[in-house]
Amino acid sequence: MGKQVKLDDVAKLAGVSKNTASRVLNHRGYLSQKTIDKVHAAMAELNYRPNVIARQLYRQRTGLVGLVFPTVNNPFFAELEAALERELFDRGIRAVMGNSENNPQKEEQYLQLLYDRQIDGLIVGAHNADLTSYHATKLPIVSIERIVSNQVPVVAADNYTGGQVATERLLAAGCKHIIHTNYPQDLPSPNLDRKAAYEDVLTQAGLTPLTYPIPFDEPESAKLERIRQIFVDHPEVDGIFADNDTNARLAISAATEIGRHCPEDLKVVGFDGAAITRLLCPELTTIRQDIPTMARVAVDLLADRIAGKPVAPTTTVPVKLVAGTTA
Repeated sequence: MGKQVKLDDVAKLAGVSKNTASRVLNHRGYLSQKTIDKVHAAMAELNYRPNVIARQLYRQRTGLVGLVFPTVNNPFFAELEAALERELFDRGIRAVMGNSENNPQKEEQYLQLLYDRQIDGLIVGAHNADLTSYHATKLPIVSIERIVSNQVPVVAADNYTGGQVATERLLAAGCKHIIHTNYPQDLPSPNLDRKAAYEDVLTQAGLTPLTYPIPFDEPESAKLERIRQIFVDHPEVDGIFADNDTNARLAISAATEIGRHCPEDLKVVGFDGAAITRLLCPELTTIRQDIPTMARVAVDLLADRIAGKPVAPTTTVPVKLVAGTTA
């Protein structure tokens, strides 16, 4: 095996100091293009390969970012994680993905990786806002569609506008008894802005709002039971604004079971508009979140946090109505 080529060898062949060669390698400070070209030519001639671990230690960066979300079984989170991974990869950063399954212990383990400097930052969308680590840290973390701490910036869809557009769509379709599904009130989430908009629009229309809480982390069978109960408690319901597309699909299924047909005698609007949902349920009228933009903004914010730059506490991404036949 031949002698390992060192940075000293590159510097000597390029006719520059070791410090200058290091600055070229780490993109630090001003250097002439001539100097940069000489160092790169020497690296190519000697087949020099940088010591990645040493560079990471020097720069105090691992090139790894953790992604912690509840599950990839949900179309929105599956598409979001894929978009984040692509965005990070395009910037030369690798993603460490973890599904918390709303388990605080699993989430704490990912936070510990950040504390131990094994990753450079976290992008989270899990539901465990009570973790004390979130409230105490100044480490680089960005949240998507979840409020985990006042110290952690949030990227969120324009949930209020989305809720407003969805409810107005049902009213325009002639609905008089519109019911909404959303997270329990005690879960801090921008999702509740959808509920606030629904309530405002119905109140302004002289109608009474009614929201059924459906926990995100319940099995789908339990969610279906809750939605079935809507039709038992309120057989007069003629419109449902579901807080996500999964619940919208369950509402259509529950209505079909009792002989109600959508859109003939029940109108339904969902929220999310993930690609897989559009593929499997193209007839669903829904509010589409711009997932690629949310991913790009989240990675931008995390990069700023890693660099120690100030960031806005909340960044809002526009939404769009996708018209189907269900409302």
